[in-house]
Amino acid sequence: MNTAEKTSSTGTRDRIVRATSRLLQRQGYEGTGIKQISREAEATLGSVYHFFPGGKQELAAEAIRHGDEEFAAVLRAGLATSQDPAEAIAACAALLARELRASDWQDGCPVITTALETVGRAPVIEEAVAEAFAHWRAIVAEHLRAGGIAAEEAAGLAGTVIDTLEGAELSAQVARSEEPLRLAGRHLARLLSTYA
Repeated sequence: MNTAEKTSSTGTRDRIVRATSRLLQRQGYEGTGIKQISREAEATLGSVYHFFPGGKQELAAEAIRHGDEEFAAVLRAGLATSQDPAEAIAACAALLARELRASDWQDGCPVITTALETVGRAPVIEEAVAEAFAHWRAIVAEHLRAGGIAAEEAAGLAGTVIDTLEGAELSAQVARSEEPLRLAGRHLARLLSTYA
């Protein structure tokens, strides 16, 4: 395979993964079909099955990994605003709120809808979701430690931060309001300030 073919092949695979990630985020696993993914990615069904011979579950797991990286980038951007953990988490919540509003309340957590629909039925997807949540907690925990919070406290607090942001993001989508995320950010900041 020459370089142009490799680039084209990689481009098609990436389009399929990105389209799947967005569709799963917006309409869930059950509501997303392979044919729709093919259309959205501007790829043939044959290409979808070529890259993902394991079918929809394999593709969904890869889309979860893509969503993991997207959300991780947002977390890092929010956390980079301040060395102070409390300020950084409040900024992170505000960034999530702005991005959610910009998507017209469509693009919340890139993995939660699929996770809820497939729990107990799709181990390969569950594994990808578990890895995503562990990744996000690790990003937050690292920032908390760098901000002076003891390592033994940082891991548990990071879990609380991610869980709270996930719930607040869902509430913000339902309410079509930034307030649940901004409120969560303020309360998380107060919590974290007690550990600094």
